[in-house]
Amino acid sequence: MKEANHLPESVCAVLWSYDTDRIDVDAHKKLIVAQVLNFGTEDAINWVFKQYGQDEVTRLANEIPLGQWDKKSLSLWSLVLGIAPMTRAQRMGII
Repeated sequence: MKEANHLPESVCAVLWSYDTDRIDVDAHKKLIVAQVLNFGTEDAINWVFKQYGQDEVTRLANEIPLGQWDKKSLSLWSLVLGIAPMTRAQRMGII
């Protein structure tokens, strides 16, 4: 399922504030998934699902804190993936 440690241009485009030459596809997958689900094109989204698989994308998307989501993107992916991200305080059991 995994491809080489290479990011396609469509994914690099949503990682505009990062040095994409230093991003590792496995080590930084949560960052990649978060950025692509929030800002990615269809090509970037297809790559993420091919690279990590739907179960892993769903797991990672559910771990993205609410504050890191674009509201419209969260609405879409909540329906598509059935996720319900929480705040960090909720995850820690504070709230």
